[in-house]
Amino acid sequence: MQTTYTAETFDRAAVEQHKGLQVLEFGTGWCGHCQAAQRLLAPVFAEYPQVEHHKIEDGPGRPLGRAFRVKLWPTLVFLRKGQEVARLVRPGDVGQVEEAFEQLAGEG
Repeated sequence: MQTTYTAETFDRAAVEQHKGLQVLEFGTGWCGHCQAAQRLLAPVFAEYPQVEHHKIEDGPGRPLGRAFRVKLWPTLVFLRKGQEVARLVRPGDVGQVEEAFEQLAGEG
């Protein structure tokens, strides 16, 4: 699990070309909702080491966040072979996170 948000390093086309499982987490380090969500995310990410995790710093005018229509933080987009299979916006409990990972891994 990635622990800090980084600037965008790829675009929507690169995301769609990815052949594996990935989660894009949009937010910022100063966002209270983003910070609170980490306690829910960490244990579940530990159960799925095969999933790539990208914490992407978002904000007005950031193209990748706009391409995924991110409006609230954190927003997690779960992708299999570049296609969205689940999305969480401000997850409130670990069950929501587990369910999204199960959808991603094809277990649900």
